[in-house]
Amino acid sequence: MRRNTTMTWAAVLAVVVSLAACVADTPSAPPPASDSPTITIQDQKFVSNHVTVEAGDTVTWVWDDGDMPHDVSGNGFKSEIQAEGTFSHTFEEVGAYPYFCTLHSGMKGTVTVVEPG
Repeated sequence: MRRNTTMTWAAVLAVVVSLAACVADTPSAPPPASDSPTITIQDQKFVSNHVTVEAGDTVTWVWDDGDMPHDVSGNGFKSEIQAEGTFSHTFEEVGAYPYFCTLHSGMKGTVTVVEPG
């Protein structure tokens, strides 16, 4: 007995198209959250100088300004004066934490710490 292969393939195609439409309507997953917000020191500026984090988060500053020395200084935290490397600080309490470079008066920023959500 001979099967009707045209009808079988048409049914398979209909199922595939239906599944593809379902997949296309499925929202994509959000990008993973960064474990440690990063502030880059570059061109005598803090790039992303205003960040908001949750209490308990760690912020990392990354030196990327050639041989130019900088530091990070704020209420309760201070890095060494350095021209390369990183400095990290964990913010435990909710509030606003201004910071600056003690060597370059125009370099300023703020870390805003909010309740975990």
